[in-house]
Amino acid sequence: MTDGFATQDYWERRLRDHFSLEGVGYLRLGRRFNEWMYRVRGEVFDRVVDEEIGPGAGAGLRVLEVGPGTGFYVKRWLARGSAVTGVDLTDVVVEKLAAAYPKGRFLRADIGLPLEAPLAAESGAFDVVSAFDVLFHIVDDGMYARALANLAGLLKPGGLFLWSDNFVHQPTVRVTHQVSRSLGEITTALERAGFEVVRRVPMFVLMNYPADTTSRLARWGWTAMVSPAMASDWLGGVLGRALYPIERRLVRSRRESPSTELMVCRRRQA
Repeated sequence: MTDGFATQDYWERRLRDHFSLEGVGYLRLGRRFNEWMYRVRGEVFDRVVDEEIGPGAGAGLRVLEVGPGTGFYVKRWLARGSAVTGVDLTDVVVEKLAAAYPKGRFLRADIGLPLEAPLAAESGAFDVVSAFDVLFHIVDDGMYARALANLAGLLKPGGLFLWSDNFVHQPTVRVTHQVSRSLGEITTALERAGFEVVRRVPMFVLMNYPADTTSRLARWGWTAMVSPAMASDWLGGVLGRALYPIERRLVRSRRESPSTELMVCRRRQA
């Protein structure tokens, strides 16, 4: 299914105007609140990578980072000693990250289309693929399936796929530039692409939109809670600072989340 949404044009314009954590995050919540949200994301990422690969490990790994945005996860992979290739839909991301991270390699490509050189020649070349808050922006279902197949093909057999999405337990929900696909639909698509699901952990419980709930009260309550961040960047910083210690405890203690989760998958052995 496609609705004709011009994904590349949308992100090219958005990131040229807002090349920041705000631009790649929840734009309406402002810079400071988004910075606190990314602190949570970073802690969850570090914990999961430590658990799956080893504490502080990553040296020598070939990592493909899909949709790297401002380089938040690129920086973390490079700090671990990994060799990072970033692939993005936009020229602005490739240009800015190539200048900011000379140790990385950055390519412009649409992961939902047939692969072209040089990626087309790198089948099975990567130990890890990561794609955080990216794939739900592929609104065309055919391109979404191809993206998963491309990522599986680029991974070594047994390689890890780390990514975040909403994984909703209700029917798929579509808006203009995002699709919150059902967990069942996603699991089926992953299996067809050659992945097996290892586990899911909450990336957010409280601070991000509760996409995985049908409760209007819960959604209204979340909107009311974050409304100061929508009104003022300074208030967003105060709110983020207050919610951060609560959120970091929740993401460690909860098994399921009404919001974004991080999923660990593994490419099946040939």
